[in-house]
Amino acid sequence: MTMKENLKDKSILISGVFEKYSRKELKAIIEKNGGKNASSISKNLSFILAGDKMGPSKKEKAIELNIDMVSEADFIRRFLD
Repeated sequence: MTMKENLKDKSILISGVFEKYSRKELKAIIEKNGGKNASSISKNLSFILAGDKMGPSKKEKAIELNIDMVSEADFIRRFLD
């Protein structure tokens, strides 16, 4: 698995349920490639890795703070082979 775009110094929040990878696997991929796993939504996030069943309050807060929400498919396409 090689990276396309760089995750270095990106702060990413994982939220929801994913099809291809578990949350644990996604966290490991992010850390292995220089990214940081965030535990809450803030204006400092690079983006939210948004899966199915992401909570509506998180979604509202992300929109309010103008934070990108990236689907699992987009994450794989942009950052993984």
